[in-house]
Amino acid sequence: MVQVLCCVCGISIAPNAANTCSSCLAANSDITRGISTEVQLHQCKGCKRWHRGAGKWMLATLESRELMALCLANINGLNNKHKKDQTARLVDASWIWTEPHSMRLKTRLTIQKEVQLGTILQQSFVVEFLVRNQQCSDCASEFRQGAWKSLVQVRQRVGHKRTFLHLEQLILKHDAHRGALSIEAFRDGMDFYFPDKSKAARFQCFLDSVVPTKTKVSKKLIGTDDKSNIANFKYTSLVEICPLCKDDVLFLPAKLARQLGNISQLVLVKNISNVIHFIDPLSGQVATLNADQYWRDALNLRPILTAKRTRMTRFVVLNKEPIFLRRNVSQRATAKKQKARLAELTLAKEDDLGQNNQQYVERSHVGYLMQAGDVCAGYDLEHAQLIQNDSIDDAQDLQVEGKLPRVIILRKLYGGVADADQKKSSRKWALKRLPVAAGDEGASMKARRAKEQQEMDDQDEEDFMQEVEADKEMRQNMNLYKAAPVVKKVRDAVMEEAEDDDDEEEDDEDDDQKVRLDELLDGLALDAGPDKDMEDAGAAGAAAGGGDKEGVQFQQRCDEGEKAAKDGIKCVNREDARAIKNKDAAVPVTAATQELKFDVNDPDPDL
Repeated sequence: MVQVLCCVCGISIAPNAANTCSSCLAANSDITRGISTEVQLHQCKGCKRWHRGAGKWMLATLESRELMALCLANINGLNNKHKKDQTARLVDASWIWTEPHSMRLKTRLTIQKEVQLGTILQQSFVVEFLVRNQQCSDCASEFRQGAWKSLVQVRQRVGHKRTFLHLEQLILKHDAHRGALSIEAFRDGMDFYFPDKSKAARFQCFLDSVVPTKTKVSKKLIGTDDKSNIANFKYTSLVEICPLCKDDVLFLPAKLARQLGNISQLVLVKNISNVIHFIDPLSGQVATLNADQYWRDALNLRPILTAKRTRMTRFVVLNKEPIFLRRNVSQRATAKKQKARLAELTLAKEDDLGQNNQQYVERSHVGYLMQAGDVCAGYDLEHAQLIQNDSIDDAQDLQVEGKLPRVIILRKLYGGVADADQKKSSRKWALKRLPVAAGDEGASMKARRAKEQQEMDDQDEEDFMQEVEADKEMRQNMNLYKAAPVVKKVRDAVMEEAEDDDDEEEDDEDDDQKVRLDELLDGLALDAGPDKDMEDAGAAGAAAGGGDKEGVQFQQRCDEGEKAAKDGIKCVNREDARAIKNKDAAVPVTAATQELKFDVNDPDPDL
């Protein structure tokens, strides 16, 4: 084979168009020419979304694949669709650590390009992205008067807010309020403002799936364009929630009770979902009633006792006798341990202890949770004044004849709530709340009335907390977070709970409603960690004139490279970032590497 000498170094090589060896060609070539190394990215300061172009915005966390795809899509010269033969191929991409307040992102890219037949060069370089604040259209509409197009008014005509507290947790868990411009709270409900009708319709579908509702829709003409036949409307939807609440006592009509599986007429509302769940407090029989059936006969389905704090009585359990019901079970099932849900409880009012010896002996559907000495909440039907409605006559006759149970137990009280001297319990868990603003009602309320309303709201919240910690089924549809003391001392809490579980294993082996530490999430961390110190330092620098307060809010990294490692992307740490050059010399490679692709449209692209 004919050999020629390299025109630069003089070594013997195979003939090529440049008559230059690959080493000399790499030393005198720059395959990154035409690729921009400084790019601008725009991020909305309000919602933290990134601008993709053409009025589209996307949500991406730092060091994620989505953000890497967005960065690569904005580099000029890297993705040249018109000149595919002259375009370099991306073979590697990694993040480089930057200062949290610098408003900059850095990536280290490695590309390959064939400069001549059979000669492939590889070169690494750094691309810096400058992050600029730009308000998106959704956030901008929040500051304009009359920007909303659709209003959803959620109302429930009851004297407490426990239902809305439960609905608030469901909204947070499923992120159903996504797209709402603002939320306002009123005495009997909440208002959700949306920028278009489609987002409001999606929110209404969510409400229909979690609570029994009845909707009325109206619209108001804002303006018209006669030439193009276009009309601008504002839509208002009134969503009325079923007034029945958890722990309400109902006396069903005899016909409806037979239709619901011949259940007892005296029932307790177990919980509320898209259907109403009833339970017989004496036998444990359950039944369900859908929303259409309720609204057709709503006048006859009013509670005779509502779940108000003033109507509940605290009882102390003196004795417990399990009740085993006879069932047609197989021999194999009989061999297993039968768990009795019903129990006959001997109770006494907490206020009567030490004053008289009056006791109550009644069956209870939550009797399996009770132990001697426990404190529980319930209704004293012997002295209760029943609410007037169409079915009150039959219920009052049974009450006078003594055919109604004297006591109905609702739930067991846990923690410090069971101690009468302790007003608030030191719970290990907490709940998140919606960013709600007070409506016109709250703004015009007088100071004294506002204080009374705040006390009532606090009592409703405490009642709701007691319901949550006594109902495991309700907690499955909510997100519970570790409170601040548990986050700070989680290891000690786990050890203490393990010791308490060992000591109380025999007493609480049947109590499956108690809040366990493994049910709690770590998202609500209130301790002063590294992030808080970083914010304080950045705020101090901004006050002195040497820092940017917006930059502190832009980038907060708890663990370097944690998100990048989960997405399979390399990340250069703080120490190694100082030794990286902006551009390395090109080197020849023997074979081409598979091209690395990030798709900005795919939330989870493949390499």
